[in-house]
Amino acid sequence: MFGIRIVHQNNEGLVETLGKYKRSVAPGVHFYLPGLQKIRTVELAMTPLALPNYSVITKDNADVSASLTLNYHVTNSVKFQYENTDSVESMAQLVRGHLRDIIGRMDLNQALGSTAKINQELATAIGDLTDTYGINVDRTNIDELTPSAAIQSAMDKQLTADRERVAAIAKAEGEAKSIELTTKAKNDALMATATAQAMATKTRADAEKYRIDTVNSSLENATPEFFENQSISAFSDLANSPANVVVVPTDHIADLGQIPAIGAALRSGLKTPEVPLPKPKK
Repeated sequence: MFGIRIVHQNNEGLVETLGKYKRSVAPGVHFYLPGLQKIRTVELAMTPLALPNYSVITKDNADVSASLTLNYHVTNSVKFQYENTDSVESMAQLVRGHLRDIIGRMDLNQALGSTAKINQELATAIGDLTDTYGINVDRTNIDELTPSAAIQSAMDKQLTADRERVAAIAKAEGEAKSIELTTKAKNDALMATATAQAMATKTRADAEKYRIDTVNSSLENATPEFFENQSISAFSDLANSPANVVVVPTDHIADLGQIPAIGAALRSGLKTPEVPLPKPKK
């Protein structure tokens, strides 16, 4: 009497006779002798495996919890089934050991920011070592690296301090820039005012120079009659002033008659006080 065993797709059958491996069979229908033979099936398809969180110590003695997911498939069903009591657990321990070694050579900050690099180094490190268990690891992925609560608290405090320091620096730089701009604006205003005053002074000086040059030019071309007329006008102003005494050079005595006030006094018979002038020195 024969037994019937169906080996499904992506599986391989291992035929045992009296408890000893005899041969492997492909997927399909197979007959065996019950009691004497047994057909075990080993799945060959890719299988995901999530490794639970476990503690890893970094180079700077920081405690980190690592979470890892990997994909593997069986490459040798005989090794997988008979040469290890638990090939999957053996493979997982190998992966954990190499992961601890890789992260142990990194500082905390370096490890937290280098998951892609860690994945690459881990794949290179395990290489063909898992072939001992009849398994090939197709892909590894670090899902999470989480520092301990104490380290996380310290990191949060440091991050807060860094942010406050950056904010303080930015505020100080802003105030310094504001003072610089205000000072520059005041200096520009003072320079503009000084420049305007200098231009105004120069304009007034140019105008005064022009006036003086014009007067000098006119005086150079003036006739003696002009100066005599100016003298008479000056005597007239003196005569109309409240002064009681007028000193007149002797060579201008004849001009006094042309002054209206003195002319009127002469016609009224009044005497104009005379003041002798000093004689010129010989």
